[in-house]
Amino acid sequence: MFKKILIANRGEIACRVIKTARKMGIQTVAIYSDADRNALHVKMADEAVHIGPSPANQSYIVIDKVMDAIRQTGAEAVHPGYGFLSENKLFAEALAKEGVAFIGPPAGAIEAMGDKITSKKLAQEAGVSTVPGYMGLIEDADDAVKISNQVGYPVMIKASAGGGGKGMRIAWNDEEAREGFQSSKNEAANSFGDDRIFIEKFVTQPRHIEIQVLADSHGNTIYLGERECSIQRRNQKVIEEAPSPFLDEATRKAMGEQSCALAAAVDYASAGTVEFIVDGDRNFYFLEMNTRLQVEHPVTELITGVDLVEQMIRVAYGEKLSITQDDIKLNGWAMESRLYAEDPYRNFLPSIGRLQRYRPPAELAEDTRVVRNDTGVYEGGEISMYYDPMIAKLCTWGPDRATAIEHMRNALDGFELEGIGHNLPFLAAVYDHEKFTSGNITTAFIEEEYPEGFEGVTLSDDNVKRLAAAAAAMYRVAEIRRTRVSGRMDNHERVVGADWVVMAQGHDLHVSIAADQSGATVTFADGTSHRIESDWTPGDKLAEVHVDAEAMLIKIGKVTSGFRMRWRGADVALKVYTPKQAEMARLMPEKVAPDTSKMLLCPMPGMIVKVDVQVGDEVQEGQALCTVEAMKMENILRAEKTTKVTKINAAAGDNLAVDDVIMEFE
Repeated sequence: MFKKILIANRGEIACRVIKTARKMGIQTVAIYSDADRNALHVKMADEAVHIGPSPANQSYIVIDKVMDAIRQTGAEAVHPGYGFLSENKLFAEALAKEGVAFIGPPAGAIEAMGDKITSKKLAQEAGVSTVPGYMGLIEDADDAVKISNQVGYPVMIKASAGGGGKGMRIAWNDEEAREGFQSSKNEAANSFGDDRIFIEKFVTQPRHIEIQVLADSHGNTIYLGERECSIQRRNQKVIEEAPSPFLDEATRKAMGEQSCALAAAVDYASAGTVEFIVDGDRNFYFLEMNTRLQVEHPVTELITGVDLVEQMIRVAYGEKLSITQDDIKLNGWAMESRLYAEDPYRNFLPSIGRLQRYRPPAELAEDTRVVRNDTGVYEGGEISMYYDPMIAKLCTWGPDRATAIEHMRNALDGFELEGIGHNLPFLAAVYDHEKFTSGNITTAFIEEEYPEGFEGVTLSDDNVKRLAAAAAAMYRVAEIRRTRVSGRMDNHERVVGADWVVMAQGHDLHVSIAADQSGATVTFADGTSHRIESDWTPGDKLAEVHVDAEAMLIKIGKVTSGFRMRWRGADVALKVYTPKQAEMARLMPEKVAPDTSKMLLCPMPGMIVKVDVQVGDEVQEGQALCTVEAMKMENILRAEKTTKVTKINAAAGDNLAVDDVIMEFE
């Protein structure tokens, strides 16, 4: 077996590969850019080599720099992770020339299947059903508009070398096709060093289901079931699960066998994924093959018990697969949530900064529950603007889908993360959504269910009362403690009363608290009550509170006269007052937000790619004003109304912070 491997990647996938290598007794080498000098994967590896400046196109995807790191360390093999150089034929060829094993498929298979255009042509020749589209190269935006009209709107504009949602746009008309072509081309060049674009018909209301394949160099190919990846935003997967709640055994078998046949046709060897769109009648259409490990591979590992990274390493070493198709049994259900550094309340725009608090739920493996967190960050670390905004992949397993979902809800409730914007509230909201829990989902789920964006979770009145009861009981404990640490003698302590008013989510809830040694009974004005028991101590940021014997894991933040409570995606400020204080609080004026309607504010930390208007221009509603690039994605900012540009404060190449004023209007 290899004695030393280099991981040509960063973040959580580099850490993931290091864990398996360590288990196998293999030494590891990390590579890192300026921005990643203190990254977790660098700390975890046995050795680390600096390879250049922060931008990926000056470090992680520069083949010569990676090859230099291999020579410096004497690594015998390279695992590319996903993204970056993982599907780059030239990299695989450079390794072969150097006599270094590539922990991935042969260069010929990468060329045949890794290229989206070539793979579709080969699939068609093999008789595989594919989505209609134009597989030739597209020269310019005018050509893209012409082809889009021939295919028929809506169309998907995609980078040939793309992946992970980069270089992808949906166009519904000529203007969007023109803009989408240029943005996709720019993103593809920046992310993959390859700006080739193709266009295919966008199938509405599809499910995105993929098959995991595994092959060795001795002619053995198997499939390890499917993953449902339909919960997507901007073509980027957000939640994945295995198996799919939609497939039946006959469809699973047909998709699996077809995937294996396609892999065998190109002499594939390693782990790979064949992606399909599936319609409501379970007809499936080949989309592409990813000749690498997928981001969502943990859910397959959790339901099959197969370590895919270990299998990739063994195949690269020349070993035969030790498992056959008959050995693959799908056990239970697994969920994966992609935790991103993005603000769901600001249309999921990227967020950067320091992780002031990062406390994932404890990982565990039990007979009826598994919690796994693949991550590449740590408390106090920085989230950089240069790379993908993923923070972690939180996974849960249970014996069935409903149990796996409930384990995920609890894991999300217990995930402490502060310092940056993140999508934890949104993830929690999806897992509580009736359409998701029923399994009735398509790739349009987010677009259809959150058409105006995510505006937070509004709790039911019953759940507001449960939180209010918890807040009242906890506030009483905090008040008693505050009087006792004030230095007063016991017989002069201020008496903490039993009557309180909790203001939460527009409700004024009058409560009375009857406390005893094991907890408190909180009674509301309507006569209903909740029994509260908890070992919470004032200052703790996470509280396990039993409300009528049902556990609630609540994230706690202190605010004046109360708490900020985060639970099941809701973020609620609960003010706890004495009746007299509540009466006065109702008289307090509300703070009015400043008027920024005549300004274009930068919605995320990023770099201005271009400014499309000049001072004095009349702009129409929906007109492109400028483009901001952040975390490898281009974002076009548009006019919200018809107006005139009076001042421009930024130019192409400028780096801006959130809410910096880009331009001003009449």
